[in-house]
Amino acid sequence: MALTDLCRYPIVQAPMAGGVSAAGLAAAVCEAGGLGFLAAGYKTADGMYQEIKQLRRLTGRPFGVNLFMPQPPHTDPAVIDVYRHQLAGEATWYETPLGEADSGGDDGYEAKLAILRDDPVPAVSFTFGCPEPEVLAGFAAVGTYTVVTVTTPDEALAAQSAGADAVCVQGIEAGGHQSTHRDDPQADGSGIGLLTLITLVREAVRLPIIATGGLMRGAQIAAVLAAGADAAQLGTAFLACPESGADPLHKQALTNPLFARTELTRAFSGRPARGLVNRFMREHGPYAPAAYPEVHQITTGLRRAAAAAGDAQGMALWAGQGHRLARELPAGQLVEVLAAELDASLAALAAASRNMRSAS
Repeated sequence: MALTDLCRYPIVQAPMAGGVSAAGLAAAVCEAGGLGFLAAGYKTADGMYQEIKQLRRLTGRPFGVNLFMPQPPHTDPAVIDVYRHQLAGEATWYETPLGEADSGGDDGYEAKLAILRDDPVPAVSFTFGCPEPEVLAGFAAVGTYTVVTVTTPDEALAAQSAGADAVCVQGIEAGGHQSTHRDDPQADGSGIGLLTLITLVREAVRLPIIATGGLMRGAQIAAVLAAGADAAQLGTAFLACPESGADPLHKQALTNPLFARTELTRAFSGRPARGLVNRFMREHGPYAPAAYPEVHQITTGLRRAAAAAGDAQGMALWAGQGHRLARELPAGQLVEVLAAELDASLAALAAASRNMRSAS
């Protein structure tokens, strides 16, 4: 199977965990000619399976499922306890207890693998690491196309060596979690911009590339294709769609002048993630430890309580650098608009090239 067999347009809807990438969103994207993805992160294995069944009832087109790789437990509980103490005032303000930092970081990985092998889906992608070669070989044996998300050329080389079918190259502009294979606090802020990263990865591996990070318009899709990508993955662009499961406050914040910029922060989850700068990020980001998923588990109740109270200043407002370009269009219509913009950009590039040749 080739990447081009999965969708009519080189447009992939990013798997956004936490309920955003609902079955309705993925189905609408698939029906319009893109590749929709479900996000299995933070779901139980059965919850993932039920959502797959729901999506299959909505569309017969190819789709993907994204898995989180297991994470090592944090080795210093004292650091986590210090952050819990820092968040005590938030718990009082929102009248909700802090969550428990469960040391388990596997996200039901093995059970999800078993379901996806027994009842295969067209595509499976991986976040926060690269699976063992036998895992990827097992998916190949059942006809599932595999994608490993990478943030460096070395990670792309590891994915190629392990047997992945493609890599999803994530630039520093991307909203949500940075999908680094190793969470190194010393590397915070050192991510690579998407266009440069595509070129570096293109010269390092032979695999098809799906490019992601800050993409909101068809012209940007044309740019990453020209840089060497085979498809573009968009997350924030689909966040504002009515089919998205994002909280209405989150959707509104994308274009609200009050939230003027994004930053990478560990405040909400303990792993670097890009979101709209709000009070919680400003107050707690500088002190948040590198402890995922423990910090995520501690703050889950706070984030839910903030949403219930209508307080966007306490929510994790994940968004890419292009968030101000968000359009509140139905997902299928957005795919069609992006495809038309892509075609227009490619035609303009071809015309410019012809003009240059004729002038010379």
